[in-house]
Amino acid sequence: MKAKLSTAMLAYLVSVNAGHALAASNSTAHGDWSYYGADPGGTRYSPLAQITPANVKELQQAWVFHTGDVAGGSNHETSVRSGFEATPLMLEGRLFLTTGFNRIIALDPTNGRELWSYDPEIDRQLPYGDGLINRGLAAWRDPSARGADCAVRLFEATLDARLIAVDAATGKPCEAFGTRGQINLGDVRNFHAGWYHMTSPPTVVDGVVIVGSAISDNIRAQMPDGVVRGFDARTGRLLWSWEPLVQPAAVASSAWQTGAGNAWSTLTADPQRQLVYVPTGSASPDYYGGLRPGDDRWADSVVALQARTGRFVWGFQLVHHDLWDYDTAASPLLTSLTLHGRLTRALIAGNKTGMLYVLDPATGKPLLPVEERLVAQSTVPGETTSPTQPFPVTIPPLARQTLDSTAAWGRTDADRRACAATLRELSGHAVFSPPSLQGTVSVPGPIGGINWSGYAWDAKHQRLIVAVTNFAYEVRLLPSQQAADGKFEAFRAELGPQLGAPYTVARGPLRAPSGLPCTPPPWGELMAVDLAAGKIVWHQPLGRMSEPFPSMAQELTGSAILGGPIVTASGLIFIGGTMDRQLRALSADTGQVLWSAGLPASAHAMPMTYEAHGKQYVVIAAGGHWYISEETRSDTLIAYALP
Repeated sequence: MKAKLSTAMLAYLVSVNAGHALAASNSTAHGDWSYYGADPGGTRYSPLAQITPANVKELQQAWVFHTGDVAGGSNHETSVRSGFEATPLMLEGRLFLTTGFNRIIALDPTNGRELWSYDPEIDRQLPYGDGLINRGLAAWRDPSARGADCAVRLFEATLDARLIAVDAATGKPCEAFGTRGQINLGDVRNFHAGWYHMTSPPTVVDGVVIVGSAISDNIRAQMPDGVVRGFDARTGRLLWSWEPLVQPAAVASSAWQTGAGNAWSTLTADPQRQLVYVPTGSASPDYYGGLRPGDDRWADSVVALQARTGRFVWGFQLVHHDLWDYDTAASPLLTSLTLHGRLTRALIAGNKTGMLYVLDPATGKPLLPVEERLVAQSTVPGETTSPTQPFPVTIPPLARQTLDSTAAWGRTDADRRACAATLRELSGHAVFSPPSLQGTVSVPGPIGGINWSGYAWDAKHQRLIVAVTNFAYEVRLLPSQQAADGKFEAFRAELGPQLGAPYTVARGPLRAPSGLPCTPPPWGELMAVDLAAGKIVWHQPLGRMSEPFPSMAQELTGSAILGGPIVTASGLIFIGGTMDRQLRALSADTGQVLWSAGLPASAHAMPMTYEAHGKQYVVIAAGGHWYISEETRSDTLIAYALP
């Protein structure tokens, strides 16, 4: 006997059908792209279907816009460098984007003509840990301001720690917000200009604009607090603050020296539950935890907060007592999928380990099983490692998690022998092997796995489309005084002083004498994951390392991916992200590359798509990466459409 469904239940089921309709109804149903991730839940899914697998080969350049905002020389160590990682918004019949200088620009979506621009005039010389970059904006319609100034406003969080509101119609500051349209975000404990900055867009839920922060890595133990804050979207009044790290009662103040745990990636909104889902990064310093004993909750987590009050609702920690820089870098994704024969709301979380977790958005409890497994323990004096880490039981890891001498890769026999010899000398060869004085393999390395490039939801097939990087790193702890005196055997690495801690960290990609990675290729893949079935349906090596290794590009498969995918209703995936100056379209069904276009620089940004005057456009920011000195840099926004 079947139970009868109430009218309310029927309405709910209709609203969540296909996994995206709830969000699409207020953001993408008319061809707009009004959130960074397309909709509040960050699905990166568009209902547009004019461009199809059958006609995508006909795509051609529709227009080009140059921002003019490029900074820095060819060597990132000698000057502050810019990148162009923005994903524009499309709403109110206009395209809105940000530049690495935090300028906000409005364009005509049909031809790329500039309509207005706003310059917050940031200090471009501060030591921003992520270079001069900004990934985008949040938008909010004021229900009480129809036809008035700032009826629709755009919010930007700047590199110099300000929250700015401008009128989407004119680009002028919203004078009633904060102090003449802006709020100072630098009033946090241990603030340091440049170290504390913002690169990701805020999000708006229930009339509250919510913002996290980016905090530079490995400088010192006591870094700025990773506070998350909610402000009234109309007035700018501070409504609440939430601290991810709380000193355990059993730990003395002198033994608790840390900071960060900050939310530097994109926050995810749940208007139905009036929640915001916050992805947090590691506590400081990244590679030594003796000054922050315990699990460091709620660093390296996904946390649900009540949007109006900031009240903690639930938290799920993806890494306990992080010693690997395994941030929750990818924005959580809110959708619906069929589990055990029922359509179920689910929050998908992934991090740099390459593992995926499927959570109940109401409670944070795993919808698919997760178990705590014993992991290797530290031998470093003063360090106490978490005895276990959480592993998904049914979903396989998407990135390589082991690398020993028998699996060493090299383009030549000499490279392979050198890599194998290095690996034999190191103390750990698997995920969660703790840093050591001898040196450890960090696999995945600190760029992932799954970085901020993240994933998109293929609603038609109920699959997660994930961008994955495979680079192992070599990590070594050096007694701080020896590091200061230069009394150690250096390897090709960056040094993080971790001031206040007894150890400096040296880390860098595990490489052969030729400079090529010791990790077997492909070094970057795009994958389709059936979460319910617990299997990878297809995986496609993506791109080549043409810019770092131009003479060897044709021999090397897969590129590190910094820039994520989107999916359309017609069954297409669009993605840049690779180090070969290409934008690609792939079949969501099979992963086959159906189209590609050469770009003036590699596109380390997420593309977006929209409809204007009956035509579908695909847009990508091609700027090169601020840190990768071998890459060409550009200021180019390019739109593609069918002829």
